[in-house]
Amino acid sequence: MIRVLFVCLGNICRSPMAEAVFAHKIHEAGLSAEIEADSAGTGDWHAGEPAHSGTRRILAKNAVSYNGRARQITRRDLDTFDYIVTMDDQNLSDVKRIGPGRAEVVPFLRFAPQVGVTEVPDPYYTGNFEETYALVTAASDGLLAHIREEHGL
Repeated sequence: MIRVLFVCLGNICRSPMAEAVFAHKIHEAGLSAEIEADSAGTGDWHAGEPAHSGTRRILAKNAVSYNGRARQITRRDLDTFDYIVTMDDQNLSDVKRIGPGRAEVVPFLRFAPQVGVTEVPDPYYTGNFEETYALVTAASDGLLAHIREEHGL
């Protein structure tokens, strides 16, 4: 099983959206038995809460299901996941500070160079869930293609 963990600040907007979109794409590709997705935040402020209403709305609008709850990333995650995918440079730095592990820690938008930006803006602050959804969707396509190529799926 290839395990992917998406990480943002509070785990209520970007990373649960990425988890849901990526899981949806995994399912559509018939790879649910080979790849799984999860998400976490670098902070613990929202632990146990559902995704932000804006995230839930944009996912529902696009027929993508999600019912997870926020959690904080742990040291153990660095060894139990194959990929830890971060939404912005601060998340990347925060994850790397937790310590080394076997997971490949990588910025999410590295898988979508065509979008012309390197960080997924936080809709908690911008209010632009549409923009975040578009970026997450593009990067999910690229990440899935990368994993399929790298693992021969």
